[in-house]
Amino acid sequence: MDSSQFRRQQDDASDHAKEQYVCRQALAAKAFLSSFPVDRRADLGPGYVLKLGRMIVRSWYYFRMGYATYLTFLFGYVSTLVTVYYLAIRNMPDLAYVFPKFGEFALIATVIGVPLSVIIGWLHLKRTQVWTAEVDIGVEANPYNYKITPGFWKEVFTPMFLEMLKHNRKILASNNLLSSEDQQRISDLEQKLEILISGGYVGQPRRKWAENP
Repeated sequence: MDSSQFRRQQDDASDHAKEQYVCRQALAAKAFLSSFPVDRRADLGPGYVLKLGRMIVRSWYYFRMGYATYLTFLFGYVSTLVTVYYLAIRNMPDLAYVFPKFGEFALIATVIGVPLSVIIGWLHLKRTQVWTAEVDIGVEANPYNYKITPGFWKEVFTPMFLEMLKHNRKILASNNLLSSEDQQRISDLEQKLEILISGGYVGQPRRKWAENP
């Protein structure tokens, strides 16, 4: 067999392999499409693209949450141990004698550091005024603690409360069940509800944006 015949056989074998590969891909695509119910195959159009985009956006949020909450903490913890050991303890003979290996130092630091961190966190939340001050600042700085949120609270619930208050006042007044003090309190509540519905603020916010329009 000369070289031209051998090369021709190789080309034929290559073409045959390509045809088999294309056939396998076509069969795999057909099997994938057949796995969807008939009434859902249309979802592979624009609806499928929207679902795919929604899944990508949600995955991006999950990625940021997992990375910022867990991976960054883990990497930071390991980086702190490595930095302290190789840049500080290794250069101090007394400490290097106590911790000759990095594994021993990491184990002891973890055994001591984890319970200590738990105790400090518990004291921060339960036994100090630091957490209380943080919550107070967040509440005072949040404008929606002094105004109603847009949407159903502003369009439905708050107007409903105002109408209920007005009708109840009429019923009580028609039966002579309201004193002057009661009427004044109800009038004050109605005025505050009207301020909220109009987009204003009630209470005593500590921010300059809290000026009623």
